[in-house]
Amino acid sequence: MRAVVQRVSSASVEVEGRTVGAISEPGLLVLVGVTHTDTAAEAAKLAAKLWGLRILHGEKSCSDVSAPLLVISQFTLYGDARKGRRPTWQAAAPGPVAEPLVEAVVAELRALGAHVETGVFGADMKVSLVNDGPITLVLET
Repeated sequence: MRAVVQRVSSASVEVEGRTVGAISEPGLLVLVGVTHTDTAAEAAKLAAKLWGLRILHGEKSCSDVSAPLLVISQFTLYGDARKGRRPTWQAAAPGPVAEPLVEAVVAELRALGAHVETGVFGADMKVSLVNDGPITLVLET
């Protein structure tokens, strides 16, 4: 399981011109990608890491300051463009495998006490964000 994490001042996601998820205060925008071998245990591990990751101002975590998270599924995190000019998505898990695991990350975060907004799995989403400093990390389980 992979996640790209950005510290943001605000972020939102739209589907067909309608906002489906948004955070309007400092927090994290999290893009989550799932591969074929990922498990519910890895989803729980990723959620715990996200909740406790100390990358907010003052080396605080979302759990320290009750910061919100916007979690969006992103199969392209498993794109491979090492050969040729057209990426392959073979390492990305298919929807029936990936969707429950992305939902598990969200459920685990909420169980930890997080306020979590989400995108819509498999939809053509338009993501807007205001970065809060130059902080972007790639996490892998």
